[in-house]
Amino acid sequence: MALRQPAWHPPPRQIDQPVLKIFNSLTKTKTEFIPIDGSHVKWYNCGPTVYDASHMGHARNYVTQDILRRIMSDYFGYDVHFVMNITDIDDKIIVRARQNYLFSQFRNSATALSADLLSQVSEAWGSYIRENVSKGLPDEEKPSRGDEEVRWPQIAGLARDQSRKLECLKRDEKFDMHFTAADRTLAAIEAARHALSANQSSGDTALRLIDESRDILASALDKKLQDTVTDQSVFRSLAAYWEGRFFKDMERLRVRYPDTVTRVTEYVPEVVEFVQGIIKNGYGYEFESSVYFDTGAFDSSDRHDYAKLEPWSKGNRELLAEGEGVLSSTSGRRSASDFALWKASKPGEPSWPSPWGPGRPGWHIECSVMASAILGDRLDIHSGGIDLAFPHHDNEMAQSEAYHECGAWVNYFIHTGHLHIEGLKMSKSLKNFITIDEILQRFTARQLRLAFLTQLWNAKIDFSESMMTGEVKSLEVTFNNFFTNVRAIISQARAHEDQSDGEHHYNDAERELMKSLYDSKTAFRVALCDSFNTPEALKVIRDLVSRINVYINSSGRKANVSVVEQSATWIGDMLRMFGLGEGQASEIGWGQEDEGAGGVNREETLMPYLRILSSFRDGVRQLAIAKNDDALKEILKLCDKLRDDDLVSLGVALDDQEDGKALVKLVSPAELIKAREEKRLKLDAQAAKKAAAAEEVRQKRLAKIEKGRVPPEEMFRPPNVPEGAYIRWDECGFPTATGSGEDLSKNQQKRARKEWDAQKKLHEEFLAWKKEQESVAGS
Repeated sequence: MALRQPAWHPPPRQIDQPVLKIFNSLTKTKTEFIPIDGSHVKWYNCGPTVYDASHMGHARNYVTQDILRRIMSDYFGYDVHFVMNITDIDDKIIVRARQNYLFSQFRNSATALSADLLSQVSEAWGSYIRENVSKGLPDEEKPSRGDEEVRWPQIAGLARDQSRKLECLKRDEKFDMHFTAADRTLAAIEAARHALSANQSSGDTALRLIDESRDILASALDKKLQDTVTDQSVFRSLAAYWEGRFFKDMERLRVRYPDTVTRVTEYVPEVVEFVQGIIKNGYGYEFESSVYFDTGAFDSSDRHDYAKLEPWSKGNRELLAEGEGVLSSTSGRRSASDFALWKASKPGEPSWPSPWGPGRPGWHIECSVMASAILGDRLDIHSGGIDLAFPHHDNEMAQSEAYHECGAWVNYFIHTGHLHIEGLKMSKSLKNFITIDEILQRFTARQLRLAFLTQLWNAKIDFSESMMTGEVKSLEVTFNNFFTNVRAIISQARAHEDQSDGEHHYNDAERELMKSLYDSKTAFRVALCDSFNTPEALKVIRDLVSRINVYINSSGRKANVSVVEQSATWIGDMLRMFGLGEGQASEIGWGQEDEGAGGVNREETLMPYLRILSSFRDGVRQLAIAKNDDALKEILKLCDKLRDDDLVSLGVALDDQEDGKALVKLVSPAELIKAREEKRLKLDAQAAKKAAAAEEVRQKRLAKIEKGRVPPEEMFRPPNVPEGAYIRWDECGFPTATGSGEDLSKNQQKRARKEWDAQKKLHEEFLAWKKEQESVAGS
């Protein structure tokens, strides 16, 4: 009988692998992520409407989406097709482009300050007060035509009274913005009047008036002359400019470029076809060359539901109006919830041909069309900011499901949370936003990304100075110090790797550290499977860093470098996976922003170090030749200077160790210089505090000494006491009778004697101090 292998039994599974669950806005719960097509993930992300500078709200949204995208592709290994649109035609773009164009023409035509120019600006200012500022005013404070300037002092007083201003903001959240623009313009008008009365009418004077009145003038010019703007390149050039700026900002924030970028203006024929399909399926209707989506017909269908994300917002007229845009008309709609699929263009608006006449796409239709054109009739993931949930995303789903006649166009909707700055909502329309360019002058891209990673992606973030200088700074310093130490230890070990001490260095401490590494990997995966819980994932990494630091400190030179390197490599890989990496990816850690790449010039690299080495040698040699008594002390000073000054500018840190051999670290020069300056500032502050304390003691002593200047024999005599307080004294100057001639009572004598004795002691101290000062002066 042939020999056979014994039976084999599969091992029992001890722990189940966690599965990825995502907080799905369609259910408001964490649901298991199941792609439609294996590991291929079709993901559409709502891009920006490009009409102004990118701001911190954009940073919050797009950096966060980038983090989620990296986790999906670089950690979980999904094959993600990431599509993002650019809204390059929209009511906001049209209005801004027209205003910029008309204002520029008006400004270029102004050659001198004149009464007519002043009159135009004043008229625009009055209209702005009545139409915009008045929205926030109580009825009794609203000025009538021609009465604006007379009423302005009362309006200004109201706006500067915080409690009354809050009431105005409740009536109109843009009140502060409108008031600021009006106040600035009125100041410019008054300055122009003064200039005219002084016969100052130069072109520069006119331009100052125009520039200070820009917000108000641009709006007035657009109302008056909007029909005259017929060049469509006016709209496209504005959008193209801000699109370019947006992608440059995203590059600075280390946000990966989308796999596919779509622009509305490039998909207009597809939009027309899509709208025709919706009409054909019975969910759209035409009115006066515009086409609207019939929410009633859609919602009453057995196959469809309108407003899946926020059904409670269906009747929110404010959100519905905001979604339609400032240039839209509400006439002809069958329901207030119906929204424009195609907008008939009015004079002064861009247009494209369609079966319904010249017009342009509605805002919501663009995403449905472009996502369908690239990704088909079913998406795995659709993402965007939470402010887009209703009506934009709900309308997207409705029109897409109406076109494709499907029950679900998107399987997972993920929305990033709001961003508040120091507790206040940020808004481009309120002009209280911080641009990405401004924030990157204060913090690095890495620090901003760390800030977002420390918060849940779908939660509201309150971005603050304390957040950045506290938790974020602490995290960055912890990781920087950790990687610096680990690289130095590895470098030190490799310099002597051919010298074995005969020990394997794999004992209980090393086994425990390796267990911590694998436990951390498991906990890290659990955190990311829990709807991308990056705060918990960062905590896992930070805890592992702490354990490694404890191991290094307790093991000293006997640390198992291989175990440390494995752990540090994984930590660096995970931080880079989050998009926190800088410099070369091949090194241990997450790199430094100022690291360069490419060829190395040997002389440029070595000479700074060689010069310092030579200078140090010269100093030691001269001290040795001189053979001074304090030579050893001076040599130690040179050593400290080498460590604290010379090598710092080259990015070299020396850490003195107990065995007398310094640990050599390579650190960013800027980081070392900053740390050195912080140390010096701390020492200076301590010295200043000590000096202040000493001065306080000195001043107290001087005050005490000064108090002893009066001899005790004189202390109860005028002018040291009021005239007439006493009329008799003994030979020591001690009072024996009050001003009324009565003898001092026993209590009065006792109290006076106590004061006399104290003053005698103080006077003796004063005389001793005086003698000491005379002695010092004489020497």
